[in-house]
Amino acid sequence: MLPGPPTNARAANDQAAGLRRLFGTSRKRFVALAHNAEVAQATLAIDRLCDAAAALGLHTLVVDAADSAPAPHEMALLDLPSCVEALSDDVSYLAARGLPIRHVDATGRCGAFLQALEHAAPQADLVLVHAGTVDLARLFAEHRLRPLLLGADTPRAMTEAYAALKRLAQRPGWLAHDLLIVADPHGPRTERLGESLAECAERFLGAAIHDCVVIDPRADAAAAPDVRLVQLLRAQMAQDLLHDSAAVPLAHHAPAVH
Repeated sequence: MLPGPPTNARAANDQAAGLRRLFGTSRKRFVALAHNAEVAQATLAIDRLCDAAAALGLHTLVVDAADSAPAPHEMALLDLPSCVEALSDDVSYLAARGLPIRHVDATGRCGAFLQALEHAAPQADLVLVHAGTVDLARLFAEHRLRPLLLGADTPRAMTEAYAALKRLAQRPGWLAHDLLIVADPHGPRTERLGESLAECAERFLGAAIHDCVVIDPRADAAAAPDVRLVQLLRAQMAQDLLHDSAAVPLAHHAPAVH
């Protein structure tokens, strides 16, 4: 993707320095990415998020618990750290399909799995959990979360993105979301995709799309991460910080579609 204006780049660098200071003494941060079976390039979106985290100086553990994920290693329940695979200096990976429910408690929540993840990958600063909406609700029920939704330039993909938003708004009560759209940034419909979803969310659910970033599937993978995606990721982790400080509720506003 094309880099943002120099002022944005400087701001991203300042934010990165702040995050590195923050992570020196804080627990791991979690980002929840809702699985969308109608988006064929979900892996690309995950890769771009990992690139953005690396630009902030963070190591990411990708926990793939979606229905499409590989089955976990047979030792996952006995020795979870041994099942974490190092993909690069900046990224680790855990195949976790079906693992959250194996940690369910009497209340139907799976928070124990998040604790297990913190111990399984001590090198990770950020834990990116890719899972279906039911698992996300069980995992993060006690968190002040702004889930990441995933869409693409097809009606079925955006319909499923709305369905995920609706489920997350109704069950855990998360009324603010961010949106990633894998599409041509210059496509004739791209700008309206996020706007349409935001309008439906506001009108029918009283929910909001906070930020929307388009991921160009044709962009050079070796290029610097999109500054707007870096900023979105930083804001995501700031929301997780609010869980610790019991801050005021999230503001709802129309998305900034980039």
